Amino acid sequence: MQTNYLIAGSGLSALVFGALMAKSGQSVQILEAHEYPGGFGHTFTMAKQYHFNAQLHYVWDCGEGHTVNRVLKKLGIDQAITFERYDRNGFDHMRLPGYALDIPSDGDQLIQRLSTLFPDHAEQIRGFVHEVQKVSEGLKCVSPPVRPQLILKHLPATLATLRHYRSTLQDVFDQFSLPQAAQTLLALQWPDFLLPPDQLSFYAWVVLFTGYQAGAFYPTQHFEHVIHSLVNIIEKNGGKVLTDMEVTEFLVDGKTVKGVKAIDRRTHTTREFLGETVICNIDPKKAAQMIGIEKFSRAVQQRLNYEYSPSNYMAYCVVKDLDLRDYGFGSWNIFHSESVDLNQAFAKMYEQNDFSHPSFAITTPTLLTQAKRDCPEDCQIIEFLTVANYDYFNRLQNRDRKAYDRKKAEILETILDVVEQHYVPNIREHLVFKITGSPTTNERFCWCPQGNSYGSSLTPKNMGLGRLNHNTSLKHFYFCNASSGYPGFAPTFWTGAMLYQRLSGDPLVTAGSI
Repeated sequence: MQTNYLIAGSGLSALVFGALMAKSGQSVQILEAHEYPGGFGHTFTMAKQYHFNAQLHYVWDCGEGHTVNRVLKKLGIDQAITFERYDRNGFDHMRLPGYALDIPSDGDQLIQRLSTLFPDHAEQIRGFVHEVQKVSEGLKCVSPPVRPQLILKHLPATLATLRHYRSTLQDVFDQFSLPQAAQTLLALQWPDFLLPPDQLSFYAWVVLFTGYQAGAFYPTQHFEHVIHSLVNIIEKNGGKVLTDMEVTEFLVDGKTVKGVKAIDRRTHTTREFLGETVICNIDPKKAAQMIGIEKFSRAVQQRLNYEYSPSNYMAYCVVKDLDLRDYGFGSWNIFHSESVDLNQAFAKMYEQNDFSHPSFAITTPTLLTQAKRDCPEDCQIIEFLTVANYDYFNRLQNRDRKAYDRKKAEILETILDVVEQHYVPNIREHLVFKITGSPTTNERFCWCPQGNSYGSSLTPKNMGLGRLNHNTSLKHFYFCNASSGYPGFAPTFWTGAMLYQRLSGDPLVTAGSI
């Protein structure tokens, strides 16, 4: 039986696209290799009582009229899926030796706080923040779907944006001669990209930084509820989401993709699935290799030649009989660095695998919502994230599993040393559960090549006009993935909604909505 839309992979962009199409009356079938749908958005349970989301920590673009809100309204679940806003006075708490900065939603407040810390550089700080605001406005004008009248209306901002087409965040820091510590405080949310300032696209940083300023959020019922709600929309409207179904081959007739072969990982049997249109949520480069790269146009082949983003290390921990709010934690994230130079800190961890002076993120999901707990009442969840090198961990795991486990444990112990020194002096005494994940964990459970966390690396090279999009050059076959759109919760909502809009003709996403 042929379905209208056959979707390979159940990452968030695929679920958004599938839910919108199913709601509109189209038949939808999704095949997912993992036991859970949702990709990096899935939630797993440990020790039967602790629930952890694989990667998502906080999100943006969820306010009234924004992309996520528009999609949820279209699906009729905007009242069921609600969000808790992070502290407007400081949604990200940046910490490094000798300095502390809480990032506020208000731009003028940010200028004031930075100027207080660095009074001799107040003029440069003001110029930098105003440039960020200008480029943010310009990016909304040039983002698809492009409207020429919007560009003309905001021409100065558009021109300012185009000037930074190839800029890294470091380039713009240098342009405004910001002091090193100020640069680090502004860029400390680098784990959101897994790139340091001298590699990170200024565009990517501006979009995320200003997006969170407009509103940083966490789902009231946690991320698991978001994933289940999208799956429920698909199934309520006659669609299917089949898990443990690994796509092993694309069925191609000439230049037309007609379906896939997939192996049921539970029964080890192979089945064929046909679709009038096939949507690829699998990594596009991997899918192209499965199909045969020569079948794609030269232009698409060039766009498929992207570098993967770095991968990450995660530690999921539970503390008991300890209220983290008494130690400076709350409705915000904490980003900490032992080094004032993030470029050097990143190189040391990623290239030398040396975590003796780490830079990392801390998130506390149980403090972000009171509606539903992910652990027992006398416990709280605290998670740590930093960068990690896939090649190093892959070789270590294959060569010596005990050494691999020791390295993961060593990184956590180093992070806990920092936490005990600067935040919670006795946190180890209260730890009742801990589990760590490496780049090979990402590859195993989220099916991402080289354990990449964000698809293509968010460098200037990958953020320009040559970035891959939904077009594949093959008939009835479209990409819908972080590498063919953008990574993260709100951007994947946008990616799925944009593809729905293009294929259905139903206007949903406005110009500059991300």
